[in-house]
Amino acid sequence: MSTPSAPINLVSVNTVPERAKKVLGRVIDTVKDKYTIVHAGNSETIEGVKPLLLSIQPPPGILVCPSQWTPEQQEEIQKIARDTIPGIKTHAVPTGLQVKIGPDGIYEYIIERIDSIVTGA
Repeated sequence: MSTPSAPINLVSVNTVPERAKKVLGRVIDTVKDKYTIVHAGNSETIEGVKPLLLSIQPPPGILVCPSQWTPEQQEEIQKIARDTIPGIKTHAVPTGLQVKIGPDGIYEYIIERIDSIVTGA
């Protein structure tokens, strides 16, 4: 079976890496016929974002910020990503959404937006 696209490395910035791995793993599995996405790493801290991005080869194409961060922290994380890897696509899940809708809701939220996350549209 041919892969639907070149592999895209995705990184997350989540203080609960197990949850990120579980939710993003479901997303990746669901879209595998359309996109080849690899969850290449997770940083538990804002300070760890740049070293993580620089350590992954090929460089990540997508960074996802979960809802645990404040809007200001999410903007800082996304700026670090864009400054470190020009052209990286970033997506911030609205602050507090995980608490409101849970991991299954976050999965649905990302699935509904995966095309625009991957294309940067």
